[in-house]
Amino acid sequence: MSASNERLPRLLALVPYLLNRPGIPVDEAAADFGITPKQLRKDLELLWMCGLPGYGPGDLIDLSFEGETITVSFDAGMNRPLRLTAAEATSLLVALRALADTPGVVDTDAVQRALAKIEKAVGDAQPAGVAVGLGLREREETAEIRDAVQEAVRRERALSIRYYSQAHDQISDRVVDPMRLLIVEGRGYLEAWCRSALGVRLFRLDRIDAVTELDEPSAPPPHAQPTDTSEGLFQPEDGQHMAILLLEPDAHWVAEYYPVDLVTELGDGRTRVVMRYADTSWMVRLLLGLGGEVHVEQPESLADHVRERAEAALRRADHLLST
Repeated sequence: MSASNERLPRLLALVPYLLNRPGIPVDEAAADFGITPKQLRKDLELLWMCGLPGYGPGDLIDLSFEGETITVSFDAGMNRPLRLTAAEATSLLVALRALADTPGVVDTDAVQRALAKIEKAVGDAQPAGVAVGLGLREREETAEIRDAVQEAVRRERALSIRYYSQAHDQISDRVVDPMRLLIVEGRGYLEAWCRSALGVRLFRLDRIDAVTELDEPSAPPPHAQPTDTSEGLFQPEDGQHMAILLLEPDAHWVAEYYPVDLVTELGDGRTRVVMRYADTSWMVRLLLGLGGEVHVEQPESLADHVRERAEAALRRADHLLST
């Protein structure tokens, strides 16, 4: 977004904001808008030249300064905050639903109050017939795990967990030092220092099979830093392979359950996905388990591995039948 496109909504929001906060310090107002005090003063100088047609005395917006504070003396009719468009409101509602549907990560009551206020404010702006919701609900077992993890985070206690690693198709027992709970792409995660891996790891809550709170404090080392998830949870790593898979309708769940880079709906119920993987044997097992519901388009070497394993399994089955 250009500087001018960013400035216009800010100017439209400034007057009603200042009307509700007479005498607010310049520094505080600038911080609320995410700009410098110098930029705020430039905005205010521009507002001084805005107002009602005629643009004479009594028509223009009037501001008064006392020390380092601001007060609106005349608003020229700009006394109503900007309203959300239907698209903006829907985006907010979807995001809040994601938080509300993952209890324990945030204050659920506060989220519900925010939802109610936005739904009331939107009114007729929300398109008729649009149902806002993610349709995702955690299993009862996951809810119990989440409650136990949340309590350990609150009490700052170490945990012993049994965890299924999708990347390595293994279940392992680990001792971890919890750091925080977070939601990424609609799913709950525990971020913790893993004493086995000697690093910060994200553990998906629905893949934790068992959890026990230990009688010792959570003590991540000083150099343990939170994971930056601003550009997505899974970033490309050296040594990873890329596969292009064509999923039949019954295998569409793969695109939702596993991290994928690109999803293309083909219109006939099938889906093409681009998926990264580090362990070829794990990928082969996954594809064999899907049977005829998946087709490997690339790379050819992966398709060859799947074909070889399938043929070997058939030969073994024929041998067993003959004996």
